[in-house]
Amino acid sequence: MAPEALTNARRRLRRPAAALCLIAIGLSLAPFAAIAARQAHPPQTPHGARPHFPEPRPVPYPRREWPLEIGGSQYAPLAWTDIAGWSEDDHLLAYKAFRISCQSIAGQGKSPADPKALGTSLREPCRAAKALDIADGAKARAFFEAHFLPLQISRLGEDAGFVTGYYEPVIEGSRTRTDVYNVPVYRRPSNLFVRGVKQGAVGLPNKGQVFRKIGRRKLVPYYDRAEIEDGAIAGRGLEICWLKDQTDLLFAQIQGSARVHLEDNSTIRINYDAHNGYPYMAVGRILIDRGIIPKEQMSMQRIREWMDQNPEGARELRRQNRSYVFFREVNLSDKDEAVGAQGVPLTPGRSIAVDKSLHVYGTPFFIEGELPIESEQSKTPFRRLMVAQDTGSAITGPARADIYYGAGADAGRVSGRFRHSMRFAILVPKSLDPAARGRKMPLPDPRPSEKIAKLFPQADALKNPKKDQKNGAKPADISA
Repeated sequence: MAPEALTNARRRLRRPAAALCLIAIGLSLAPFAAIAARQAHPPQTPHGARPHFPEPRPVPYPRREWPLEIGGSQYAPLAWTDIAGWSEDDHLLAYKAFRISCQSIAGQGKSPADPKALGTSLREPCRAAKALDIADGAKARAFFEAHFLPLQISRLGEDAGFVTGYYEPVIEGSRTRTDVYNVPVYRRPSNLFVRGVKQGAVGLPNKGQVFRKIGRRKLVPYYDRAEIEDGAIAGRGLEICWLKDQTDLLFAQIQGSARVHLEDNSTIRINYDAHNGYPYMAVGRILIDRGIIPKEQMSMQRIREWMDQNPEGARELRRQNRSYVFFREVNLSDKDEAVGAQGVPLTPGRSIAVDKSLHVYGTPFFIEGELPIESEQSKTPFRRLMVAQDTGSAITGPARADIYYGAGADAGRVSGRFRHSMRFAILVPKSLDPAARGRKMPLPDPRPSEKIAKLFPQADALKNPKKDQKNGAKPADISA
C-alpha cells in the first residue's frame, strides 16, 4: 500500500479510539458527579414524611425510663367510671386508713435501697392528705381522684387476682406452765441468724434462709417445726406464755398475731417477730390433696374441726409445715387493732397484706368481686378501696391480697372462707402516669424489607430443637 494511503487509514482509526476514551472517562466520573449533585441539591421529602434512609442512631441507644415496672404483671389504664362500685364505696374509711399509712411514709428519712415500682411517690399524696381535714365521703373520693390514677392489674396472662382473709385470734393462755396450759409460745432465740440482717432488728424477714450457730463460726439451718415441738429449744427461758394446744399456736402463727387472754382477765398481745427459714406449707392444701376436705368446703373452721377430731393426724399434718414462727410481746390494749408489717394499726375490712417485694406499703387498691360474707354459700358483693399495710410469706404476686377482717371468732369464721378470684385496680400517684411516660419511649427501628429478611433468615429454635442438638448446637435458653 502507498504511504499516503497508510497515513489516511491511521487517521481514520485514531478518531474512534479517541471517542471511546472520552466515553470511558465520562462513565468513570459519573458516580462522583451524582454524589456532588446530591450534596448540592438534597432530595426533598414531603412535610412529616420519613426519609428513605434515616439517620443512624447512636450506639448504644440512650436509656429511657420505663413507664412503670411491676414484676410479673400486666396493667392497663382505667377511667374512674370503669371501676364497678367505685362511686358507691365509703371512701372516708379508706381515706382514714391511708392517712394512718402516711404517718410511716412521712417518717422515712431517705429513699429505700431498692425502691419498688411506686418508690417514694406516695409522699406527695401523703403531704396533701396531712394538710386536709376531710370528714365526708364525697371529699375523700375527690381526694383520691385528684391525686391518683387507676390501673387494672393482674398477673401476666391472667385477667383477675386472688384474695384470702386473715384475722387476729383471741385464745386462752397462762403466764406459767400448768397441766392445762403446756404449749409454749416462743420469742426469737438468740442463736437465730439471718444473713445481711442485724440480729437485734425488730421483725426479721418472713422469707429466706435462717441459721443457727454451732461453735464460733459454723452456721447450719435452724430447727424445723418437728424438732422445736419435740423440745429442741425448751428450757432456755424463751417462753412468752403457754397455750392449751398446738392448734391454737398454729393458727396464731398462720395469722401472724394473737390476743392471749390470761386467767386473771388481762391480755397479752403478741406479734410476728421471726421465722425458722422453712417455706410455709398450707395445711389446708394438704387436706384437699389427700381428699379429706373438698376444695369448695375448705375453710379455717373446717381445718380446726378436723384437727380437734383427729389429734394424731393433726400432729402429723402440722409437721408437714416445717415453718415455725417466733413472736414478740407488744404493748397494745384490748381496744387497739393489730399492728401490720408497716408498723401501723390495721383497719378491719380496709387493710390488706400484699407482696412486699413488689408493692409499697400505703398503696391503695380497689378490689371488686363477690365473697361469702353472709354465709358459706353467699355471694356478697365486695367493692372496696383497700390500703396495703401488711405482708405474709404466702402472699406473692402483683394482684394477691390477704384481707384483714378484725379480731375474734366471728372475724375468723368469715375471713377463713375467703379463697376467691377478684379484680384489682392499683391506684398510682399521678406523678407516675404510665401513659405520659410511655409517650417518651423510643419507637423500634423500622422493620427490614422482605428482600433483606430473605437474605438473613432467622432460625426458629422452637421448631426443631432435636435437629439442632444432633448437629451439636446448644438449645437456646427460652424464658417467658
